[in-house]
Amino acid sequence: MVREKIIEVRNLTKVYETGVKALNNVSFDVHENEVFGLLGPNGAGKTTLLLILATLLKPSSGIARVCGYDVIKEPANVRKCIGVVFQEPSSDDMLTAYENLKLHAYLFGISKDLAEKKIREALKLVGLENRANEFVKHYSGGMRRRLEIARGLLHEPKLLLLDEPTIGLDPKTREIMWGYLEKLVEKGVSIVLTTHYMEEAEKLCNRVAIIDYGKISAIGSVDELKASVGGELIVAKFDERKFDSKSDEKIKKLEKLNYISKVELKNGEIRVIVSDASKYLQEIINYITKNFGRAEAIEIRKPSLDDVFIHYTGREFSEERDEEGSYIDRIISVKKKR
Repeated sequence: MVREKIIEVRNLTKVYETGVKALNNVSFDVHENEVFGLLGPNGAGKTTLLLILATLLKPSSGIARVCGYDVIKEPANVRKCIGVVFQEPSSDDMLTAYENLKLHAYLFGISKDLAEKKIREALKLVGLENRANEFVKHYSGGMRRRLEIARGLLHEPKLLLLDEPTIGLDPKTREIMWGYLEKLVEKGVSIVLTTHYMEEAEKLCNRVAIIDYGKISAIGSVDELKASVGGELIVAKFDERKFDSKSDEKIKKLEKLNYISKVELKNGEIRVIVSDASKYLQEIINYITKNFGRAEAIEIRKPSLDDVFIHYTGREFSEERDEEGSYIDRIISVKKKR
């Protein structure tokens, strides 16, 4: 069964007035009833992409269609078919949850009788039906996120855009939130979410795009992405002082062995991607010991999403953003406040 495309993005680029390139020739599709994840660190371009899909920011070049509508030429039609939940809460603290949703229903032109029905349904879906008349200022962070999602669903959008939906939540509340999002998919809602939580991408997403410095490096299911790294991973951990200017040359010699896909030296670790760890383990350990000395620890495992990110971007997922990435975040923050 071929599913219709709910999002089409082709060669999308965004360059800010300062010259910062937040998106660099990005292309991808999202299908109906799919959870599509944009996985990357802060400043990678995830929020910029969501702002463009939500018609709140114009691209410098390229094409983006949502529900078949061009985000530049037909923004009103795009907005009718999407719900949006950004990182920063935007519900009114001085109103109750019910009052927030009633205001939203009014702004979307939903009739009074229908609004009452939809508000009850939305609050029940996110588990807030018994807290509807409490002021939002008394809500916990998790409750506020659930209210934001309920508001985004009130007009029954085909597509929900979520920017870091569980950021700042404790692990237990995050899992509860995942459960609510899974219910939405069962109801036929397509979801695009940005995240920098590996476990969130694994739990929720049918497909994931690895994005960093405005570029998409790889797209696929979590299993496909892990398989694309190839084989198994042998990690030898050392004190970083063990390595010197000749270490890279020694690593390159190891990488020339035909059963090794890739070798990386990073943060005191030698990471070897090999077709069959059990078969070649002793030979690899012998080489590492001979050239670098005895390792503090050796680990054998299947590649993780962290390894996928390193494989496609050449750096740790958790590394600090450079000034460019931080600057993108500041620009977006200012635009939101406006």
